[in-house]
Amino acid sequence: MSIEQAGETTDIETTVSSMWAALSARDWDGVKRRLAPHCIYLDMPVGPAAAARGPDDIVKRLKIGLEPLASYANFPGLMVSNGVDLMYEHHEEWHWATGESAVLQFVTVHRVEDGLITLWKDYWDMGALANHAPASWLADFANADMSWVFDATGLV
Repeated sequence: MSIEQAGETTDIETTVSSMWAALSARDWDGVKRRLAPHCIYLDMPVGPAAAARGPDDIVKRLKIGLEPLASYANFPGLMVSNGVDLMYEHHEEWHWATGESAVLQFVTVHRVEDGLITLWKDYWDMGALANHAPASWLADFANADMSWVFDATGLV
């Protein structure tokens, strides 16, 4: 299924792939450009009560985990789409300046409407991250700016 956007034909696989390429490069403006103003992002291990809504707050949320890393990369995998919803199997590699690293397996669900991502749900094993992250990681997360928190209970 293709969607006309600003004179270009964009399918949902292209929209999602380009958002992940921007995220892998930590191109925060590039990520924002692919998110609808009302987009909801949530890590499923945490649940909908700690979601983020809108491009600015979603990027605030993403930066908490990714900005402190020495390196971060997303490695593409299988995409399956029904034309609006897309499931994406992929993995990420996280490396901290202190030498720790983690490989995280993900299945992500996106909904794309009018060429923009309106829903982003990440399914992954938080224990895989906690077991490999530096001891300070959870404390740093707990002390981060949490102004992005949006309760999406009942919306996703």
